[in-house]
Amino acid sequence: MPTSTFDLKQRLVSQAEAEGFDACRICRPWDVPEVPERLNAFLDAGYHGQMAWLAERTHWRGNPAALWPEARSVMMLAESYTPESDPLAGLAQRDCANISVYARNKDYHDLVKKRLKRLARWLIAEAGGEVKVFVDTAPVPEKPLGQAAGLGWQGKHTNLVSRNLGSWFFIGAVFTTLELDTDPAENDHCGSCTACQDICPTEAFPQPYRLDARRCISYLTIEHHGPMDQDLRALMGNRIYGCDDCLAVCPWNKFASEAQELRYHARDDLIAPGLAELAVLDDAAFRARFSGSPIKRIGRDRFVRNVLYAIGNSDERALLPVAQGLCDDPDPTVADAARWAVGRLRHE
Repeated sequence: MPTSTFDLKQRLVSQAEAEGFDACRICRPWDVPEVPERLNAFLDAGYHGQMAWLAERTHWRGNPAALWPEARSVMMLAESYTPESDPLAGLAQRDCANISVYARNKDYHDLVKKRLKRLARWLIAEAGGEVKVFVDTAPVPEKPLGQAAGLGWQGKHTNLVSRNLGSWFFIGAVFTTLELDTDPAENDHCGSCTACQDICPTEAFPQPYRLDARRCISYLTIEHHGPMDQDLRALMGNRIYGCDDCLAVCPWNKFASEAQELRYHARDDLIAPGLAELAVLDDAAFRARFSGSPIKRIGRDRFVRNVLYAIGNSDERALLPVAQGLCDDPDPTVADAARWAVGRLRHE
């Protein structure tokens, strides 16, 4: 058994690294008093769009200490998924799809959660106590907790940024009843840089550190149901699942190292796949192609809707028959997207 809390903390950090995490920091559940005000402002402005679940259980989402009152410490873990190449390079291939880096292989929820559970079991075996693990699936303010624990700071794009990992890392949390030694919170190091705001194709940042999800391409392609606003479709380019623009331009990425987990490296068939082949996927083919991928969660109809918007933005007349073939799709949103794409390609 460890002889001190300092000894336990050091061994915990070493074990986290052995499990594949790139950083492990600790804070208290009540170390984020600013969250309720920020969350309420976000919701009051309507920035959450169709994500009604963000407005539910706000007493937990705004106060991690209320989520599990017995918890005394929160371990915040970071795991890098830094890409091998420039994630923005594919934006120039207009007849191909651009997929967010994190979704080009296995679903990170599954991989990170397994690591968290192994680490939690190790902690229980070493020091007792109780634990709960979370990976983006519960009302936990992970990014504010990550800053409070010292993983990084919430940049002007609202995501965590690390001086060592840049913008490319997943976050996991382990709540425990143990009193663990904490780490100092991280300070903001964005300075006068506005690169993330300047590059956003849909101007989704009304001001620094504020995101209007209703204009964010990641939200639009993943969370938004039904047809998108006409003025936003043309701004999406060939981004069919997520968007990496604001992450990719962060200057702190120059310190990031390529992801060590091979299951985060892009699958060959998800690096600039042709729009034509993706548009004609039926439900069975879609499920087979994206088995084990986070893309599977949006379903065939929403996915093909996104592909058709990209086809409409491609200016490739060769894709006109593909769009025409979906104008009578059983899903009304897909059919609407197909007709829009046809009109764009015909310059109507």
